[in-house]
This record gives sequence, C-alpha cells and structure tokens, in this order.
Amino acid sequence: MKVNNERLEYLGDAILDAIIADYLFKTFPLKDEGFLTEMRSKIVSRSQLNKLSQKLGMEKLILLDQNSSNQYRSMPGDAFEALIGAIYLDKGYDFVKKVLLERIIKHYYNLDELISQEVNFKSRMIEWAQKEKKRIAFQVVNETGTGYKKQYIVQLLVDDNPLSQGQDYSIKGAEQLASEKAWTKLTSDSLT
Repeated sequence: MKVNNERLEYLGDAILDAIIADYLFKTFPLKDEGFLTEMRSKIVSRSQLNKLSQKLGMEKLILLDQNSSNQYRSMPGDAFEALIGAIYLDKGYDFVKKVLLERIIKHYYNLDELISQEVNFKSRMIEWAQKEKKRIAFQVVNETGTGYKKQYIVQLLVDDNPLSQGQDYSIKGAEQLASEKAWTKLTSDSLT
C-alpha cells in the first residue's frame, strides 16, 4: 500500500504556523506585524525546515518510491511538517506546542541570528519598486517536469521588462530566487 503524507504535511504546516505565530507574538510584544510575519517566514521557510529535518536525522527515515526523485528539494521539510501533523493528531495541540518550543525552537534556532538574516528578497524588490515608482510583476513563464520533479520558472518584470528569472519546486520559491537575482543585480549596478 502506498502511503502519502501530503494530508499530514498540510495539517502540520497549519499547526506549525499557528504555534510559531503565537510564540513570536508573546516573545516580541513591542514588534509590529511586519516584523512578526518576517520572523515566522524565516523560521518556517522551506530551507530552514529542510535544514532542521536534516539535523534531526529525518532523511534516514524517508522512503522514496521509484517515481520519486532525490532532487525533490522540499522533501525533508515536508517530512518534518508531516511529523508535526502526526504528533498533533496523536497527542493534541498542547503537546505538539511543548515539543516545538522546548525541543526544537530552543535547541535548533538562534532568534538573534534570524533577526539579522535577510531572506525576503521579494519584499525588498516590492519596496524598491514602490520607492522608485516602478511596476513590478511576477510571471510563470514555464513549467518543467511532472509530479515531485515539477519546477516552475518565474520571470520578474519591472515596467514590463524582464529583469531576472528563478526556478524552484514552488512558484513562491521561484519568485524569491528571481527576486534575489534581481536585487543582486540592482545593488551591484548601483555600486558600479
């Protein structure tokens, strides 16, 4: 019998978001909604969850069928979300909250480091466009692969002119990569 963890991932993602939002709200009582949203994004980003899953040794527990690809970049993070969903179903909200805060956040995350870490290049590009009175748009220009191997190619347009492209397993990830490339290009052009 094939077992698919997508439903558990969906549930775990929602539980994780709620617990982290509550934790940040209480930890940073004087910070605004933008800061809290950015911090939550940094904690639950795909790259952070992938790293966390690897630190916990979860990749040793992931079984792939013949149609899956080891290159499926979000698989470790997805497995962590599925684990959170399973713990929630088995033990409830309070238990999974305690595990996340006392066993995961305390030991595997450095909040001071995350505060100084810049990861949301899409937000930076949107702010830049507003300041410069430019129109910015993201457009999916192509899709490659199927199933777990499916990737999206997103183009970042400024005033309808292509500036950069990003490719990832999610549209959101591809937009971030395109934004990072555009930001790097803009900031290096301004230095020369």
